[in-house]
Amino acid sequence: MPVIISNASPLIGLAGIEQLHILKRLWSEIVIPEAVYKEVVIEGKGKQGANTIEKACKEWIKVVSVKNRAEVEVLQTVLDEGEAEVITLGQEIQADLLILDNREPRNFARTINLKVIGTIGVIRLAWMKGLITEPIHEINKLCLNGFWIDEKLIEQIKKDIK
Repeated sequence: MPVIISNASPLIGLAGIEQLHILKRLWSEIVIPEAVYKEVVIEGKGKQGANTIEKACKEWIKVVSVKNRAEVEVLQTVLDEGEAEVITLGQEIQADLLILDNREPRNFARTINLKVIGTIGVIRLAWMKGLITEPIHEINKLCLNGFWIDEKLIEQIKKDIK
C-alpha cells in the first residue's frame, strides 16, 4: 500500500467542498503529522471541514509523530510547522507521495527526491480515475471557498480535460 502524507491545506480545501472522501478512494489511507492534525482539528475547531477531518482521523487518516525534531526546527526557518513535519515525515517513512500546495515546500521536497502533488493534482487524478465527473466545477468550488489557485494552473487543467 502506498504511503501518502498530506499537509493541512489539501485536507481543508477538499473537506470544504465535501470531497475529502476522494483521498480515501484514491489511496485508502492518508498519513498526517501531528502538526497538521493540530492545525486542522484542534486549532481549526469550529471552522469549515474540521469535523469532517476529525472524523476521518478516527477512521482512515492516520496521525503519526515525527521523530527528527531537529530537522523540523531547521525546516521551520523557511516553512511552516505542518510543511516542515510533512517533509521530515516523508523522509522518515519513505513516503510514496506528499500532498502539498505551497510552492516553497513543494520545490524543497522535490530537491530531496520526494514526489509531490497538490490539491488540484488530486482533483485531476480523481477525474482521470472516474471518481469525479466535473473537475472544473470542483476547482471553482475551491476558489469560491477562498482557496487560492494560480490562473495558469486552472487554464492548464482546462486544456488537459479537453
